Amino acid sequence: MTRAGLRLGLRLWRTQRAGAVGAVILTGFVLVAVLTPVLTDPAGLDVTRAAGRPMAPPDSSFPFGTDESGRSILLMIMWGSRVSLLIGFLSALLSVLLGTLVGIVAGHFRGWVSVVLMAVTDWFLVLPALVTALVLAAVLGGGTVTIVLAIGVTCWASTARLIRAQTLAVEARPYIERARALGGGHWHVMTRHVLPNVAPLVLANTTLTVAYAIVTESTLAFLGTSAGQVSWGGMLRGSYDWGAATSGAWWYVLLPGLCIVVVVLAFTLCGRALEAAFNPRLREAG
Repeated sequence: MTRAGLRLGLRLWRTQRAGAVGAVILTGFVLVAVLTPVLTDPAGLDVTRAAGRPMAPPDSSFPFGTDESGRSILLMIMWGSRVSLLIGFLSALLSVLLGTLVGIVAGHFRGWVSVVLMAVTDWFLVLPALVTALVLAAVLGGGTVTIVLAIGVTCWASTARLIRAQTLAVEARPYIERARALGGGHWHVMTRHVLPNVAPLVLANTTLTVAYAIVTESTLAFLGTSAGQVSWGGMLRGSYDWGAATSGAWWYVLLPGLCIVVVVLAFTLCGRALEAAFNPRLREAG
């Protein structure tokens, strides 16, 4: 093994180690989101039943402090994780499904089909995704389904471009020609040969898309287009509206923002690790 191969192998090992750390962090957040209804009472989110003082700093009763209504910040973060992670996962899934479908079809079929699909893809690429999602969410309403649609429909284009390029590379291989010579139709080639080969790339891209979707959901919530439930972005909006930063209520700003940063970083680490693991050149170097 050459010196360059050793360096690449070491880089791959470090990436996988970082990905394992990201996976552990994500597992912790997912467990909190799943177990929150079992461990806590949602009645604490009702502003009329808040038990603490408004903007109270962290103490033994409220380890993460309270908001402007006296609600526990810890309780809001736990319930907010359910909304933020759910919207992030669903919108990323929708985006990746759309991008994968368009990318495989555009890469498999040549001629006017590919031209039309890529023209639509390029149109979505040049659109400001955040502004478009904000407009869609405002027009369709602030429900969870509409937020998922607004994010998923506006961020699939880059995935489509990536999958199309990979599809073109796969279909240039000799066994694709053999499959066609043996009578394999379009559906057979796309589902039996192309899709399994692009699936690792789709998986790696999904983790990165979830990170983007969570940031977008938090931004939409901060801008006032929320799902009508407690989320991390909605908490940041509340802290801004009530001047938490200027009044010294740092816990109201820092804690939900830190959750967003940590989860996005964890998804990014996992995505980079998967991307490196499925890269043939890095596998050969290792």
